[in-house]
Amino acid sequence: MGWVSVGDYEVALDEGKVVCRNAAGRRLKSVPAKLADDPVITGLRQLTEWLERHERRCLADVERWMVRSLPVPLAVIGRVWPDRAWRAALRDLVVTGEDGQVAGFLRDAGTDRGLGLVDLDGDTVRIAPDMVRIPHPVLLDDLAELREFAVELGVEQKAQQLFREVWQRPDGLDPQGTLIEEYAGGTFKELRFLHGRATSLGYRVRGGHSVCPVLEDGRSVEARIWIGDYDGWSETETGSLSWTDTAGKTLTFDQVGPVAWSEGMRMAAALYAGRDIEDEEQAA
Repeated sequence: MGWVSVGDYEVALDEGKVVCRNAAGRRLKSVPAKLADDPVITGLRQLTEWLERHERRCLADVERWMVRSLPVPLAVIGRVWPDRAWRAALRDLVVTGEDGQVAGFLRDAGTDRGLGLVDLDGDTVRIAPDMVRIPHPVLLDDLAELREFAVELGVEQKAQQLFREVWQRPDGLDPQGTLIEEYAGGTFKELRFLHGRATSLGYRVRGGHSVCPVLEDGRSVEARIWIGDYDGWSETETGSLSWTDTAGKTLTFDQVGPVAWSEGMRMAAALYAGRDIEDEEQAA
């Protein structure tokens, strides 16, 4: 943290906030009001806003790599690793080796030294695959065991991976089915509340549906759930969940991959969780 002189004071950035100290070196509780419009203060605040956007973008990119199971060149991981925001988003994620098996928790990366990992025996190892794979948790066979081991190691993942909610397709489900009704019927007093919930959770809203696009095994699939259209002040409720291909054709359950299934169910459950509980209690 480097201090910059502003009149009789010095200011700096500390953990994303502008801090100030007086000529005697005593740190103040806040920046004096008379400095609010100083160009240095304005510049630091703009820098803080940019850093926050950068952190959000890094995290969103890493989560997109995971959700889409996109292989990322080792050179890319190595080059972004020195950036604190990228490093925070990537650190402690489970990565797989070239054989597709879990290699360990990511702790270090460099273009010249490969990946530094803590493997499943708790040892520090290095691997140098051409492509780095960050698997979606629904694809991890030993997810429960990995979660337990992560707790033992004190792992804290900024990007949701091990502790992301996952849904497996139930046994006995009709493979030719197309609609999931489990999260249908969640009532919202006003359409704008449900639309706002969808967008705040990071989902797109299009044609009255909340949609979640997933790229799986090189194929684009879109999970969609009806949330209502027309008047934003009218009452609405969640509808059925389904999946479509890029042409808009509805897919049968046996055509939906495990990642698309899990992410679609996750979206539907998250939207349904915001329903008006009071109306349900009164109806009961």
